[in-house]
Amino acid sequence: MKKQTARYKRFTRSRFGNFMYFFFLIAAGLFMIIPLVYSVITSFKPLDELLAFPPKFYVVRPTFKNYEALPELLSNLEVPLSRYVFNTLFVSFGLTFLQVITSALAAFTMCQVKHKFMGVYYLVIQFALLYNGTTLAVPQYLIISKMGIIDTFWAYLLPPLAGTMGVFLIKQFMESSIPHELIEAARIDGAGAGRMFWQIVIPLSKPALLTWTLFAFQGAWATGSGPTIFSESLKTLPSVMTSVVSSGLARSGSAMAVTVVMMIPPILMYMITQSNVLETMGTAGLKD
Repeated sequence: MKKQTARYKRFTRSRFGNFMYFFFLIAAGLFMIIPLVYSVITSFKPLDELLAFPPKFYVVRPTFKNYEALPELLSNLEVPLSRYVFNTLFVSFGLTFLQVITSALAAFTMCQVKHKFMGVYYLVIQFALLYNGTTLAVPQYLIISKMGIIDTFWAYLLPPLAGTMGVFLIKQFMESSIPHELIEAARIDGAGAGRMFWQIVIPLSKPALLTWTLFAFQGAWATGSGPTIFSESLKTLPSVMTSVVSSGLARSGSAMAVTVVMMIPPILMYMITQSNVLETMGTAGLKD
């Protein structure tokens, strides 16, 4: 029995096993960053290399002309660029804040309230994760139209608040990482629900909150105008950037430059929250 155990341990800790493990992880990581690297490389290609066939992954004569052309392309807009920047920042930070707060409140309520239908509510939340934006586009438009908020900032802010991804992540983290005895002790000491939420649950749920902040910010930053925004003064950067660079292959270099510029804020946000993302993902699936 001891020989079998020793043999099993040697097999699982062998150098070949470790090599294959890290080899597949590194290969998968490199495969996932290929589109990112290709976008950056293409943004520095001159026009003749963009038109070359077969296309090359690398750039021979790098140039900054694709980036230098962006101010000229954006100078003829109907609305000043600063207005689009303001709209994007307002929607991104405002929507992220509202999503994090509402998701945390809903998750805290589901963890603390004992109701016979709470299991059904949680099942509905899980099933809601299966639906994407395209499926919900028509019902959302009808609801927004009945509410009278078409062509307003509320059309950006209200629909995403009904999403359930944040509720699922934060609830799973709260159940697996916050001791129930701590909440009961606070309740015995006379703490109300609001005090328990802000002074106990929120500080202890920081990894989950930052993880959802990352996901929410990525979605909000990429939010376009859609069919509910018609005023040019209310549109965001993704919408105007798409219209600026959608003029054929001649502007494909500028299109890649726009892509690189637009993905800088989400990358910075990920670098800030990456440790919390790993911690949350490691605990979110422990309980159902």
